[in-house]
Amino acid sequence: MAAVIRLLKPSHLSSSVATSLRRFSPSAAVSHTDSRESSLPPRPDPKGRSVQWVFLGCPGVGKGTYASRLSALLGVPHIATGDLVREELSSNGPLSEQLAEIVNQGKLVSDEIIISLLSKRLEAGEAKGESGFILDGFPRTIRQAEILDNVTDIDLVVNLKLPESALVEKCLGRRICNECGKNFNVASINVKGENGSSGISMAPLLPPPQCVAKLITRADDTETVVKERLRIYSEKSQPLEEFYRNQGKLLEFDLPGGIPESWPKLLEVLNLDEHEEKRSAAA
Repeated sequence: MAAVIRLLKPSHLSSSVATSLRRFSPSAAVSHTDSRESSLPPRPDPKGRSVQWVFLGCPGVGKGTYASRLSALLGVPHIATGDLVREELSSNGPLSEQLAEIVNQGKLVSDEIIISLLSKRLEAGEAKGESGFILDGFPRTIRQAEILDNVTDIDLVVNLKLPESALVEKCLGRRICNECGKNFNVASINVKGENGSSGISMAPLLPPPQCVAKLITRADDTETVVKERLRIYSEKSQPLEEFYRNQGKLLEFDLPGGIPESWPKLLEVLNLDEHEEKRSAAA
């Protein structure tokens, strides 16, 4: 582990990756229901340094969707550790055989391997002139978060949330085109509000005609497996959320619906609504 940590130390990375990017550090965990003035981070300056953000959330909540949209908006790489593992598995890299054995046995990938893959990705981005990042799927434990803190400074941790019933429906509705690889969702979700809270409606994300006959379902997207994944995530995520809450970096965002409803609200709480308007006008 010491060797892995040394590999990620700032001395081995350029200032664009490893130098701390302390442009904002919220003083306390905030919620998108807080007042605008008290909860929003300072507006990112396109002429300044890039953000270093982490996205948390249950499986199927949409971390990748919103992280990739913000990645395009801010011009920073979206780094999903799940993608890093899949890329390494499909390569002839030094970890591919070891990873294949771990995955085939249904075991969890070790912190050492994840950190090694992340280091490799950051260094490749550095060589291409990348600055900043949005991490998706990492860290998942306090130990990983502590290792990450030894590497660089995280500006903000966005925790996306949905009711469990909506998450289960969303996961069961996931489909992938086995030709183009794009993700779709056939579920039409309507969850009634409880105790005065608003309900949630999410329209399906249907495939184009050329993909309809080529849709496949992930083998592990069954109700039993999905509910067990959510249970395990809930148990393991609470200490991690508390870790970042105590650092004053956690922003908890309850998704109000699908992308049309949630994206503008997320931009607002991140103080990026004006950023998006300028980009749209320029386009």
